[in-house]
Amino acid sequence: MHLTRIRRLRLPLAIVAVTALAAVTACSGSITSAGTHAPAIQAPPTYYLALGDSLSQGVQPDTVGASVETRYGYADQLYAALRPSHPTLELVKLGCPGETTSTMINGGICHYQGGSQLDAAGAFLHAHRGRVLLVTIDIGANDPEHCAGQQGGGQPSLTQLASCAVTGIPAAVTHLTTIMARLKAAAGPGVRIVGMNYYLPALAVWRDGLPGHLVAWAAERLAATYNDMLDRAYTNAGARVADVFGAFDTADFAEQGTTPRNVALLCQWTWACAAPPRGPNQHANQAGYQVIARVFLQAAGLR
Repeated sequence: MHLTRIRRLRLPLAIVAVTALAAVTACSGSITSAGTHAPAIQAPPTYYLALGDSLSQGVQPDTVGASVETRYGYADQLYAALRPSHPTLELVKLGCPGETTSTMINGGICHYQGGSQLDAAGAFLHAHRGRVLLVTIDIGANDPEHCAGQQGGGQPSLTQLASCAVTGIPAAVTHLTTIMARLKAAAGPGVRIVGMNYYLPALAVWRDGLPGHLVAWAAERLAATYNDMLDRAYTNAGARVADVFGAFDTADFAEQGTTPRNVALLCQWTWACAAPPRGPNQHANQAGYQVIARVFLQAAGLR
């Protein structure tokens, strides 16, 4: 709940009395010709629908290192920024930790009425036509991680990265094109949809010396290509793009002291460089989620 700070003013007694009467009337409804009180009319709610993977649910590691959903993700912080100018706005989060583009379409990780996250999103958008202010989506990060064998938190090899470039990434982009087409059809015209590209947790291997440098460079080139493909899928569907890859300066290997800028920002805004038990963990920390929320807000063009 967000509380509004009330400025206290000294007013003449007559004005105070009139103001008090108006306040009572507003709370109790207007008085009809029959002397009864008509109920106050409240504006219907509007919605911000957040879709995607663990980032859309604000996942972070807890004190024993387990990845858990929090209320400090980018969707929560974006909602807090939008609420003052959209007081009837409600946040609906349907994201699923571990979701890939394939499971978002077909289901299999999180349980949804209807079968999959995409089915649930489509049903929600149909049911609330005309009252959805914003849809955000981040999906696709787990697809290359799956083909590179990173599900357990390990870092990819150059061979695994090459395999992803050939198979996993093109399939993910094809799935994303399907996802966006179905979302646009369900939402109808005029609904603002913003899709996110990604920062690169694999940059953390830079700290492992020359072998890590080689993997980090190769991973960045692959990530840049992948994010360009995600961007095109979003823009071709008429959606806007939240450029998180750019906000994290992912391509900037210029050294600051002994650490490249992109690695330094990754370590500052995620748990990828943290010591056990919380790290290493690929998820953003609260500061990183705040950066992502700002990028979404700018891309959405809403205040």
